[in-house]
Amino acid sequence: MIWKLSLTGIKSRFKDYLVLFSGLVVASMIFYMFLTLAINPAFLKNNAGILEDNLLTYIFGFGIVLLLIITVVYLVYANMFLLSMRKHDYGMFLTLGAKSSRIGLLIFCETIITGMLAAALGIILGFGLTAIVGHLLIGKMGLVITHFQVVLPSAILWTLVFFVIVFLLGALRNVFKLTHTKVIDLLHEDQEPVKFSHRPVLHLIEAVLGLLLLAIGYWIMQKHGVDPFNVIPIALVTIVAGSYFVLNSLFTAIISSLIKRHSFSYHGLRMFTLGQLKFRLHDYTKILTVISLLFALALGAITVGLNFNSEKEMAKSIAYYDVTVSSKSSAVQKELAKVSIKSEQTYHYTETKHDLYFNQAEFENKQIKTVEPKEQSDNIAWTEKTLPTSQLDRPGTEANNKFGNLVPNGVEKKIRLVSQATLAKVKGQQKFVSLIKVKDFDKDFPILLKIEQLEKKETPAYSMISNNSKSHYYQGILGMVSGFEFMGFFLGLAFLTMLASTLMFKVLSSAASDKLRYQMLFKIGARRRILKRSVAEEIGTLFLIPGVLGVIDVLFGLQLFRTILYHPYAGIWLPFTIFIVLYFFYYVLTVHLYEKIVLAKN
Repeated sequence: MIWKLSLTGIKSRFKDYLVLFSGLVVASMIFYMFLTLAINPAFLKNNAGILEDNLLTYIFGFGIVLLLIITVVYLVYANMFLLSMRKHDYGMFLTLGAKSSRIGLLIFCETIITGMLAAALGIILGFGLTAIVGHLLIGKMGLVITHFQVVLPSAILWTLVFFVIVFLLGALRNVFKLTHTKVIDLLHEDQEPVKFSHRPVLHLIEAVLGLLLLAIGYWIMQKHGVDPFNVIPIALVTIVAGSYFVLNSLFTAIISSLIKRHSFSYHGLRMFTLGQLKFRLHDYTKILTVISLLFALALGAITVGLNFNSEKEMAKSIAYYDVTVSSKSSAVQKELAKVSIKSEQTYHYTETKHDLYFNQAEFENKQIKTVEPKEQSDNIAWTEKTLPTSQLDRPGTEANNKFGNLVPNGVEKKIRLVSQATLAKVKGQQKFVSLIKVKDFDKDFPILLKIEQLEKKETPAYSMISNNSKSHYYQGILGMVSGFEFMGFFLGLAFLTMLASTLMFKVLSSAASDKLRYQMLFKIGARRRILKRSVAEEIGTLFLIPGVLGVIDVLFGLQLFRTILYHPYAGIWLPFTIFIVLYFFYYVLTVHLYEKIVLAKN
C-alpha cells in the first residue's frame, strides 16, 4: 500500500518531479561517464605510456570529487523542495488519521524511488555519453583501443552505491523533519507571510560591507605572485559573504527606490511586479547566493575547460622541426609520402664507433634552426633562432646540444664537421638525417607519430629523438588538455543543470500560492498578455541577478589560471555564448511552466 501511495504521489506531481529528475539524471550520467573513463582498464593500459602516472585518471578523479560535492549540495536543496512540495499532502494524511510512522515510510519510499529511477536512467544514458566522449577523446589522443568498455560493471556499482547512500541519508533527513513538524505547520506553512524588516541603516551597512567583501575577493584573485591555494579560500569566503549581503540589501534597496518613483512604477503592472520581486529577493537571498556561486563554477568550468585547448598551440611551438627521419625503409617512406612537406633539410654523415662525421658544406645553405622562449607581459612567446654552424661540433655549446638531440646517437657520440675530402676517407656506416617541417601539423600529426614509432622499432638509438620530439610532447599535452577540456565542459554542464533546476524548482514551488494573486488581477481586468509580461520580467530578474554576479566572478576568477593557461581569456566569447544560451533555455522553460500554473484558464 505504501509503495502504491508513493508511486501515485510521484505520478500526480510528475511535472514537478521532472524538474528535479532532470538534474539528478544529468548528475548520475556524468558521474558514470567520469568514473568509466577514470578506471577503464583498456583506456588506462593504452594511455599509460603517453601520460605520466595516468594523468587522465587524476583529471577525471578530480572531476568526480567536484561532482560529488556539488551533487550532495544539490540533493540537499532538492530534498528540501521535495519535502516542502508534499508537506500539505502529508498534513492532510495525518489529519485524516494516518500514523506519522506510516507517513514517514511514505516519504522514505518516495525519496528512494525518485533517486533510484534517476540513477538508473542516468547510468543507461551514461553508456551513450561514455561511448561518444570516449570515442572523441581516444581520437584526439591518436590512440587505437579495441576493447574500450562502455558498460563497466565496477563503474555501475560505484555510481549506484554513491546515489543510494546520498538518497538514503536524504530520505532519513526528510523522515526526521516531517515527524518533528506539527500538523498545523504542514498544512499552512506556504500561507505564512514573509517577514520583511525595514531597517534602512542596517541595510546600508550590509550593502557597503557586501561591496567591500566583493572588492576584496576580486582584488586578491587578480593579484600577481600570490599562491592560488591561499587565494581560493579567502576569495570563496569574501565573495560568498559579499554576494549574500549585496543580494539582501543593495538589490532590495534598488527595487524599493523604483517603487517610490511613481512615474516608473505606475506603468502597467510594474508596481505588482516590483512588489513580488521585493519579497522574492528577501525570501530567496540564500538560494540566489548559492545560485550565483554555482553559476560562476559552471561558467568557469566550461571556460577553463575549453581554454585548455589553446595549450595545444604552445605545444606546437616548442620545437622548430616537426619530425626527424633517418630511415630509408619502405614502411617509413610510405608513411612519409602521405604528409605535406613544407621544408626538408637532409644531412649525410658517417658513423664510427665514437664519432659522427658530417659534410660541413651541407650546412652552408641549410643552417640548423631552433626556437627559444621569450617572456612577454603575461605569457611566453617562442621565437625562431638559427644555430651558428661553427659551434655545431663544439661540445658544451647550445648549438652542439640541440643538434645532437636531432641525430641518432648525436648525444652519445662526438659530432664532427669536416670537408668532403676528409669525409670520403672516414670508414664507417653511411647514414643520413632529414629534418622536416610539414604544412599542416594538426592534420599530419598521426602520421608523424607513426613514422617515429616505426623508426624507433628499426633503430633503438632513435628512442631519444622520439621521446623529445614535437609529436611526443604534443600527444602528451593533447591527452592532458583533452581530459581537462571534457572534464570542464561536462562539469559545467552538470553544474548548470543543477543550478538552473534548483532555481526553477524554487520558483515553481511558490507558484501555487502566487496563483491566487494572478487570478485576482485577471478578474479585475488585467489582460493575459500583460500578466505574461509581468511573469517574464519577475522570473527574468531572478535569473539575471545571480547570472550577472556569476559572470563578474568568472571574469576575475580567470586571473587564477594565468600560471597554467597560455591565454586564460582567449576565445572567451565561445563558452560564454554556449552557457548563456543554455541558461536562457532554462529561463524560458521556467517561465513556461510557471505560466501554466499561475495563468491556468480554469
